[in-house]
Amino acid sequence: MADVNRGNRPLSPHLSIYRPQLNSITSILTRITGNALVVGALMVTWWFLAAATGPDYFATADAFVTSWFGDLVLFLSLWALWYHSLAGLRHLYWDTGRGFELDTAEKLGWAVVGGSVLLTLLTVAVI
Repeated sequence: MADVNRGNRPLSPHLSIYRPQLNSITSILTRITGNALVVGALMVTWWFLAAATGPDYFATADAFVTSWFGDLVLFLSLWALWYHSLAGLRHLYWDTGRGFELDTAEKLGWAVVGGSVLLTLLTVAVI
């Protein structure tokens, strides 16, 4: 049966009511980085396919990948890979039923953010 009082019910709380918390931000960022990794993967795949196709096509793809924009995309993809991996490890830890206390969850969130930045810079320095 249809709800005739649909217009009289209060609305659900909206984002404007709540202050974003580290857990919600890191959760959203995990989803964004997972989807954004596709961009970097497509760019690297295009580069490999161009290398297999021929020197003219490879020169075009290589010029794009090694441009400032390509370097930026690859750098951000590297950070997204580290972030997404560390966030996945945090979720595996949570799957054991541990780490749900507010202070522990916040420390883990900062560890994922800081660790991803540190590991990205370390990877770039080594490569």
